[in-house]
Amino acid sequence: MVSVVLPVYNERENLAPLLDEVATALREIPFEIVAVDDGSTDGSLEELHRLVVRRPELRIVAFERNSGQSAAFSAGFDLARGDVVITMDADGQNDPRDALTLLRALEAQASVAAVVGYRERRADSAWKLLQSRVANRARNWITGDAVRDTGCSLKAMRRDALAHVPRFDGMHRFLPTLIRAGGGTVLELPVSHRARRYGESKYGMWNRAARGLRDAFGVRWYRRRALEYALRNDVD
Repeated sequence: MVSVVLPVYNERENLAPLLDEVATALREIPFEIVAVDDGSTDGSLEELHRLVVRRPELRIVAFERNSGQSAAFSAGFDLARGDVVITMDADGQNDPRDALTLLRALEAQASVAAVVGYRERRADSAWKLLQSRVANRARNWITGDAVRDTGCSLKAMRRDALAHVPRFDGMHRFLPTLIRAGGGTVLELPVSHRARRYGESKYGMWNRAARGLRDAFGVRWYRRRALEYALRNDVD
């Protein structure tokens, strides 16, 4: 079983085509889609309830109010039934076929805890690309890690590795670093990136810059203070 965790916030028009693509990409393996509606106001939740009639693999979680992407991922992780959790955005900019590529890479190496994507060719403006480049370099410098694309949501992760990841607002931007801090091995693979079909991005430079820097310092502290030990023998 593979669990696709899909945070949803005001993405009504993108949902039907995306769920169709996910079902096509994963048709040869058992899977579920855990869609977490994060207090949408555009009818996204009603659209999910309409789609579940023809998508039995769809499970719907609804927040009472908007709580943020990290909260949506966290709730999805807790409810996921699969041994592997795949995350992606609900805006259609991630190609579900790439999710299968990440999954196959994870299955091929039992010692790997997660395989995460980095967007090789961004379908974004030059301004947005500059923001992303600056943010990636700042986070990596502060945390002491090296992640090529911290903003790419497309990831395939073993559920047991996620069980040890600390939960906090902003967590989703640091999942590869947090998994590594817990002793897991993380691989990075190139994935495609598509322009939005409908709607507008929920993120801009100013609404996440200060928060991202603050969170990066918190992750730096966590990496330096994380417990590291190995048992010499089984417990009697």
